[in-house]
Amino acid sequence: MLNNLLKVLAVLFMLGGVVWILQGINILPGSFMSGNPQWAINGAIMVLAGAAFFWFLNRKKS
Repeated sequence: MLNNLLKVLAVLFMLGGVVWILQGINILPGSFMSGNPQWAINGAIMVLAGAAFFWFLNRKKS
């Protein structure tokens, strides 16, 4: 149960990162982050961190 909740949180973390990327490259306007490439970089880091956490939760335990 807890593992599934953590997986959902990892996916939400990745989705948040995608939103930051889209705002940073000015595809999703309407925020102070729009058009600022630093937010695209932050979003990419967030997506990678969420993906690593998701992978960590799914790895086989030996």
